[in-house]
Amino acid sequence: MSTSENFYDVLGVSRDADESDIKSAYREKVQEYHPDVSDEENAEEQFKKIQKAKEVLTDDEKREAYDQLGHERFTEAEKHGGFEGGAGGAGGMGGQGNPFGGAGGQGGMGDIFDQFFGGMGGQGQGRGQRGPQPGQDLRTSLDITLEEAYEGVEKQMTVRRPERCDDCGGSGHPEDADVRTCPECNGQGRVTQVQQTPLGRAQTVTECSRCDGEGELYSENCETCHGTGQVNREATLTVEVPAGIRSGQTLRMDREGAPGDEGAPNGDLLVEIAVEDHPDFERDGDDLHHRTGISFPQATFGDTLEIPTLDGTAEFDLPESTQSGETFRLRGKGMPRLRGRGQGDLYVHVQVVTPEELNEEQKEALMQFAEAGGEEVEVSEGFFERLKNSL
Repeated sequence: MSTSENFYDVLGVSRDADESDIKSAYREKVQEYHPDVSDEENAEEQFKKIQKAKEVLTDDEKREAYDQLGHERFTEAEKHGGFEGGAGGAGGMGGQGNPFGGAGGQGGMGDIFDQFFGGMGGQGQGRGQRGPQPGQDLRTSLDITLEEAYEGVEKQMTVRRPERCDDCGGSGHPEDADVRTCPECNGQGRVTQVQQTPLGRAQTVTECSRCDGEGELYSENCETCHGTGQVNREATLTVEVPAGIRSGQTLRMDREGAPGDEGAPNGDLLVEIAVEDHPDFERDGDDLHHRTGISFPQATFGDTLEIPTLDGTAEFDLPESTQSGETFRLRGKGMPRLRGRGQGDLYVHVQVVTPEELNEEQKEALMQFAEAGGEEVEVSEGFFERLKNSL
C-alpha cells in the first residue's frame, strides 16, 4: 500500500462514513477483488488490504487512533502493539489529543449531540444498532430498438450480481465450524461505551466490531465466499419494457439487487433504458420526425404520398404548390405516451429533389417551362423563414 492510499481510499468511503457505509463498501470491494472471481493481477493483495481496512475502520478505538495518527504512524504503532487501549495509548498521545474525543469526526461534537439529544439521556444508538441492513440497489442498462419502444417488449437480459453463497447459506462460515461466544460483547452482539465529554458522561451502545453483531466467533470462514456470505453469479432476468419509454428512463425490478443481511430484503435492480437511433425517424419526446424527398411535379401539382410509420404506412395528401422544406403533421402517428394517454404526432419534412440526370425529352420540356415562366422567380413572404426553420 502506498503512503497516499489510506484505509478510507481502499474502501472508497469518506472520512465521515458510518459503520453501515463502511460495511457496505467492504462487501462491494470484496465482490470486486475476490481472488476466485477477479481478473485483476493484484486481486489477492488488494483483498488483504480491504480486509485490513474494514478491521480498523469498524473498530471504534482503532479508527479513532488511525484518524489521529495518520496511516503511517498508525501502521508503525500497530506493529509494536501501540494502538491498544484507544488513541490515548497510541504513540504516547496520552491525554494530549482532542478534548472532544477523536479527530476527523469520531467522538467529535456531532457524536456528542447524537448521544445527548438523539438518544434521550445518553442512551443514543450507535452505528451498529440499525438492525439488519437491506441489500444495495444495483444498476445496469438495456438497449432496445425504436420499434420495441413503440410496441413495448419483454426482454431477457443477463446480469452479474452478488448472491447469497450456497455453500454456507450466507452465514460466511461452514456449518461444522467451531463456534464460541464473542469475548468482546459476551455474546450480546453489542458493546456499551462510556465517554467523558465536556457535557458529562455519555453512554453509547454500538454493534460489536469483533463479531459484527452476531455475538459469536467462528473458527473458519467459508472457502467459497471468504466469510462475506456472498458470491458473484450471472442471472437471466425478464424485463417488462412498457410502450412509450424513452432513453434515460429507468425501470425498477424489485428485490433483484444485492442480497441484504439475514432477515432483511434484497435491494432492487435499476435498469436504464437506451433507445437506439432509427434510420427513418428522429424522436423528440413523444413526437417523431421523418424526412422525405418529392419531385418538382409532385410539389407543383400535389400528390398522395405513402409515409412510413412505426406500425406500417400512412397516406398523406401533399397539397399543390408545396415548397421545399415545408413540414406537415400527421396527428397520432408518433410514439405512444406512457400509461396509455394517447400518442404523439409524426412530422413530415419534405424536400424537393432536383434530378441529377435528364433525358432529352425532359430537358426540352424543362426549357419550354423556363421560357414560358421567364428567368425571374417570385418568392412569397415567409419563404426564407420557412427555409431557415427547416435547416
